[in-house]
Amino acid sequence: MPTAPAASGHRLLAADLGGTKTDLGVYTLDGGARAPLATGRLASGDYQGFEPLARAFLAAHGLAVDCASIAVAGPVVEGRARLTNLPWALDERALARALGMRSAWLLNDLAATATAVPHLRPDEIVTLHAGAPVAGGAIAVIAPGTGLGEAFLTWDGARHRAHASEGGHAAFAPASREEASLYTYMQERLGPVSYERVCSGLGLPHLYAFHRDRGGAESPALAARLAAAPEQARAHLIVDAALDAAAPDPLCVAALGSFVAILGTAASTLMLTTLSTGGVYIAGGIAARIVRRLQEGDFIARLQDRGRMHPVVARMPVHVVVAPQAALLGAASHGLERMRAGAQ
Repeated sequence: MPTAPAASGHRLLAADLGGTKTDLGVYTLDGGARAPLATGRLASGDYQGFEPLARAFLAAHGLAVDCASIAVAGPVVEGRARLTNLPWALDERALARALGMRSAWLLNDLAATATAVPHLRPDEIVTLHAGAPVAGGAIAVIAPGTGLGEAFLTWDGARHRAHASEGGHAAFAPASREEASLYTYMQERLGPVSYERVCSGLGLPHLYAFHRDRGGAESPALAARLAAAPEQARAHLIVDAALDAAAPDPLCVAALGSFVAILGTAASTLMLTTLSTGGVYIAGGIAARIVRRLQEGDFIARLQDRGRMHPVVARMPVHVVVAPQAALLGAASHGLERMRAGAQ
């Protein structure tokens, strides 16, 4: 028989809601974002909406909460969001009513990751370039995951505040002859070409196909595995084959090389757009998996290849976020801050 929910006190449900899976945790004002009462992961597609998903998680742990803070993959406008990879529409007020909570807050998943940045421990980042950070300077965050997310933080005189962005959908700007050919290749097949189309989990198979169709030799075994894999799993296969120490696949090595170069340009573009003198943090599952590849030097060289602006970009630190659940940490930090503000 299920355990009856415990009294909530001052408790927060935080969630990182994705198209495939949702990470959740319950936090208290006293314990903070680093000491959850419970955490878990549920398959998003097993539920008809966030409300039943949240109820299932809370019931499984016998917990009740006062508020919720939910990171979602997509823009949040006036407390509403429509998920990119799930047919769900979320509304803060409706969620709070349906779940019997005092308040519910939605924030973009990259804004949640950005919120986590000031709270990251030294072991949760890998520094690629120390640079010369400016105290209180803006900070950029770029995350190639399933898509390409971007966000930034600005200093308000007391702390850094996160801001969402949809810059990953900005037009892709080729920075070499090969990338100019890639642009034409992609435009002929998909129309407008954004950075997300060529610098994300969904973009890596496009890079693989581009190098294959330019005459690269394709492994029949790998081709069969890619054809059989779900769309969102193909990037992992390409990365694994590229990084195989014993027998790296040449096509996958070429695709990953293009990915790293384009990520360098995308990151430095965001750094200049936000004048991120506090540095840039590269987050997302792919970045964490290819840290060693990013440390090889050509990534930083490409990132800093900005002509007259090279001296400016060269002073900006570059870090990779390797914390496994940064967006959940950020959602929890955001929600607890809102709860504290409301309690004052």
